[in-house]
Amino acid sequence: MSRILPVIAAQAKPHLIGENLEAFEREVQALLAEMPEAKLVIFPELHLFGDDLPDRLRNEALAESAEPLSGPRVKRLQEVAAKFKIWLVPGSVCERGENGELFNTQLVISPDGKLAAHYRKIFPWRPFEPYDPGHEFVTVDLEGYGRAGLNICYDAWFPEVTRQLAWMGAEVIINVVKTTTTDREQELVLARANAIVNQVFMISVNCAAPTGQGQSIIVDPEGHVITEAATAEATVLTAHLDLSAVEHVRNNGTAGLNRMWSQFRPGEHAIELPIYQGRIDPATWNPNSRSKRSTP
Repeated sequence: MSRILPVIAAQAKPHLIGENLEAFEREVQALLAEMPEAKLVIFPELHLFGDDLPDRLRNEALAESAEPLSGPRVKRLQEVAAKFKIWLVPGSVCERGENGELFNTQLVISPDGKLAAHYRKIFPWRPFEPYDPGHEFVTVDLEGYGRAGLNICYDAWFPEVTRQLAWMGAEVIINVVKTTTTDREQELVLARANAIVNQVFMISVNCAAPTGQGQSIIVDPEGHVITEAATAEATVLTAHLDLSAVEHVRNNGTAGLNRMWSQFRPGEHAIELPIYQGRIDPATWNPNSRSKRSTP
């Protein structure tokens, strides 16, 4: 069955810290005027937390702006998603944790205005970022379309993150990014590589100049580029992602050949992974061995 998800990925300039969210609502409205059928709208990492401060002052400003997820910022974002009846990923926000932690937290808000999922960045970009690391992998079911895995910027450099999300049933990985440095070139390689080795769609949305390097990209489960931004300038990527393609590629193989999720045969020995103090167990290797509609 076809499960076509219309997507807007906004390579946009960030809003200033503390800016009124009415401006963000108008931004969403303008995007939907260009693609009214869109059901998923995605913004870059920390889209609502832009600034031009020195590093020390920037980190202080980010910490001061942090709110719990029950605070007014998230509630206002929920109103925006409900107004336009979309799945909204407003980038990530500075979250004040239950014990005073500072998290970089990606949000997914449903078309009925509920906070459907939140993901705390597991791999902050050290030593440059002030955030405490999260410790839970997160997927979310986009009702009627499929399952998305959540992923923030530097997480993409750790292949274990995307592999874990794919194993949890993710068919598309939403990687929100705020890359201001010259390593965006390598991140484009990683977006394609993560798509190929996990047979998932990858959406990597970076912020625009003058803050970021841009070059956002959407990749299919075989690593082909569906659409990309060639420059750092503000632009909008749109795509209709048929998430049923994930199952097709896994069943028939990348390039009609490689079926990594079907590698093992019944009764074969587990492969020990000493570095992780774990193992690849053939009995649970394939995501289809788990419920694709339940997340641990």
